[in-house]
Amino acid sequence: MASFFDQFMSPTLMGIPLMALAFVLPWLMFPNPAPRWINSRFLTLQSWFINRFTSQLLMPINVGGHNWALVLASLMIFLISLNMLGLLPYTFTPTTQLSLNMGLAMPLWLATVLIGLRNQPTAALGHLLPEGTPVPLIPVLIIIETISLFIRPLALGVRLTANLTAGHLLMQLIATAAFVLLPLMPTVAIVTSVVLLLLTILEVAVAMIQAYVFVLLMSLYLQENV
Repeated sequence: MASFFDQFMSPTLMGIPLMALAFVLPWLMFPNPAPRWINSRFLTLQSWFINRFTSQLLMPINVGGHNWALVLASLMIFLISLNMLGLLPYTFTPTTQLSLNMGLAMPLWLATVLIGLRNQPTAALGHLLPEGTPVPLIPVLIIIETISLFIRPLALGVRLTANLTAGHLLMQLIATAAFVLLPLMPTVAIVTSVVLLLLTILEVAVAMIQAYVFVLLMSLYLQENV
């Protein structure tokens, strides 16, 4: 019998991993801006969404952090595309792999920390020790704040992986239950199918929300160091 976790295995074709194809596919679905004055409705909607998201995300950040607009907007579109495409049947969701999510979170988090240490080292190191701390607690608080600082990229990667993995597993369990119950108890199977439909709608929302949360937390880390 196939395991429920087989859906999270990286797909291969003749021994060649198809992870790179899963990365490239989302970018092929978005239209490129045309040199014409009048664009299509979809392109206009896409430009409006990117502009609104970027302005909302960078509003509390200083002008120095606005250079990250392209990186954060591209990351948002990339994560939403991967999460949404992974909800289609017979597809693979790369963002259920912790290695991928850590590969996205670690370099971006490290870049924000290095920017803070380069531009304002005193303020960046000052986050490790709150003002007014009693002297006996200073070593303990420095250790705790340092651990919490290094745990941030791990939390980013694990949060995205756990939410998507749990949603996919729950959908597969409910779909399997509806399929098994259909010849035995059709009424219960229909109710289970309705629950599956509602859960699918919820997972669409989770796919978008988790991508937004990932980018939002990255912007907050950037705000602390700019």
